Amino acid sequence: MHDDRTGQVAAIFVSFRNGADMIGYAEAAAAMDALAAAQPGYRGVDSAREADGMGITVSYWADDAAAIAWRDNAEHAAIRERGRALWYDRYSVTIARVERGYAWARP
Repeated sequence: MHDDRTGQVAAIFVSFRNGADMIGYAEAAAAMDALAAAQPGYRGVDSAREADGMGITVSYWADDAAAIAWRDNAEHAAIRERGRALWYDRYSVTIARVERGYAWARP
């Protein structure tokens, strides 16, 4: 399960993929996962994708400055532009501060 994320900044990325260049997308997604994990202030990620192409990825950051630094990372910005040109029909990003969280797991 997840660590307590209280106080962290959550970047919520809701995307709608169009199915183009699935191999290129998978490679870029793996590269961005690794790049994000290497950024100062990175605290983790949760992600899910439906068969119809709708996906939600939530990345967690120590603070606003870390989340903004990720947004402004040059490699991330280049992949974001590639996504707009090729992989996504649309997406939205919402930034939120985690006030509290809960977890449950089957024993």
